[in-house]
Parts: sequence; structure tokens; C-alpha cells
Amino acid sequence: MSRRVIATAELVKQYIALFVNRRAYTVQSLRPDPESGRHYYYRPKEKGAGAPLWLTDQTISAHLEGRMTLGLYAINPSNQRCKWVAIDADYRNAMDDLIKLQYQLTTDRVDSALEMSRRGGHLWIFLAAPLLARQCRIYIYDLAGRLGVPVKGTGLADGIEVFPKHDSIATGAFGNAIRGPLGIHRGAGRRFWFYGADYTLEAQIEFLKRLRKLSEEELDRFTAGTDLPAEVLQTVSAAPKLKDQYAGSKPMFCILDYVGKTRVVGKNYVTRCPSCAQTGHDRGGDNLAVLVSDPRFYLCWAGCTKEMIRAAIGRPIVVRQTA
Repeated sequence: MSRRVIATAELVKQYIALFVNRRAYTVQSLRPDPESGRHYYYRPKEKGAGAPLWLTDQTISAHLEGRMTLGLYAINPSNQRCKWVAIDADYRNAMDDLIKLQYQLTTDRVDSALEMSRRGGHLWIFLAAPLLARQCRIYIYDLAGRLGVPVKGTGLADGIEVFPKHDSIATGAFGNAIRGPLGIHRGAGRRFWFYGADYTLEAQIEFLKRLRKLSEEELDRFTAGTDLPAEVLQTVSAAPKLKDQYAGSKPMFCILDYVGKTRVVGKNYVTRCPSCAQTGHDRGGDNLAVLVSDPRFYLCWAGCTKEMIRAAIGRPIVVRQTA
């Protein structure tokens, strides 16, 4: 029989100091979806009232003790800053790329922690104080570009995913959550630990606390004169316009005509991303979200661009050439 894990009040306090940047969170379902077999994340709400629940010490304790599994958000919308950066990689040779990134970070005197995951790993960088999400993203994208590490969503189906995934988020928005470290992954039925420390909560937290934190002065220096890649800037700024949906009397393109079975989750239809499917990914069929109220708006949570999705269904976006 495995020894029961106890999360002391001090451990909870230290975990919050490392990982919690806002009180919004998600919970991984204890039971798998009957159709896909996957354990989805959802935002918890009060029973009856429907008001959102916020992180408490008790919630963190339950996560660390394995009674529930949390997803944490990187960006605090009140200041557009984050207190950590996480690099998620779950493709072939993913660990090689993460180790390559980790080594390059050490040349900048930036400590990082490599966390095991179900199909690859997560590389975590902790910040001395909350830093601008956009600057954090610029640093990692620039680092990956110099090392030739693929980044998902820059015209590639496979590659690292960078958390925070946005430069900023609106008040009341959430962004993308990542599984909180040191909890139990419901799909795998186990914890995934950080390399470099014994497999106990106490040893893991102490290891993470000792890591040198990236300062704002250092981040300013690393990102001076750099910006996000052009393809990322184009994706961020692109938004479909109503007039672009019609060409004379041609009917409006609708992505729902080209995907398989959908289900409604919140405000979106959720289904398998055609671009992910081409490379054998998204077997759970939940990467593509299509806005119910206006299906012109859709995105792949794994980072596939609209161009990649349209090409995958045989309806590439036509680029008009000007004289």
C-alpha cells in the first residue's frame, strides 16, 4: 500500500508562491469522457449559484494530496504579467529539444526545472517578480529560433508550446491553463515529478525554491531588439472580417461543413482539428473550438494556424496577388 501524501500548510504556502499567479483555475475530471476516454478540464462553479470558484489553500492541498488535479493560468489580467514560463513538448524527440533549451538557458544563467509528463516533458522557468507575458514569450521564441527548436503554431504541426500562450488577455478572460505540477494526472493515474530531486513533495518544493529566478533586468537585456516571429504576429493580429466571407454570390465558408462529430462545450463546438488529424494527433477530438454563435471564428488549441486547418480540409485560403 502506498504511503498517503500529506500537504502541510507550509508546503501549500510555498507551492502558491511558486505557481499561483491568479485565483482562477480549472479541474481535471475524475472520470473519463465516455466517448473519447479523456479526462477533460473544466472551470469549477458553485453548486446552485453557478458563480466561479477561486483557488484556496484547501484546493491546493487537495491537488498536492492527489484528491483533485488542477490547471493553472499563467497570466494575471490585472497586469498582463506571469510568475513562471512553461515549455510543453510532447512530440518525437521532444525531450532532446527540451534539454537543448535547458542547456542554452544555463548559458544565460537562467535556471530551469524539467518536469516529466505523459508523452514528453515540461520545462519551467521561475521569475524573480511577475514579468510581462509578451516579453517572456519573445525570449522563448527567440531562444527556440536560434536553436532550431520547432514551435507549434508557426506553420508547424509539431513543436513546443509556450505558456503563457498569449501576450495579454482581457479582463475576465482566462487564456490557456496548464496542469499544475506535482498533482496526479488522471489520464495516466500517476504523478509526474521534476528531475533533480527525490520523489517527495518536500524534496521537490525545496529543489524548486533553490532555483535562480529570472529578473526583469535580465529579461530586458535578453529581449532587447527582438520581437515575436512574423508568423506569430500575423496569427495574433489576424481576425476574420464579415466582408471577407463572401465573394459575389458564393456561399459563406463554414468550417463545420468539413469536420466530424461535434459536441457543445460552453460557448463552443468542440471537435477534432483536421490539421492535427493529418499527423495522427488529437485522437480525443477536442483541439478545435468553433464559436457556436458565429462559426466563422475557430481556433486550434494545439496551435495549428487557420491556414494549416484550411489546407488540411482541401480549402486553402486564397492569397490575392496585387499588381
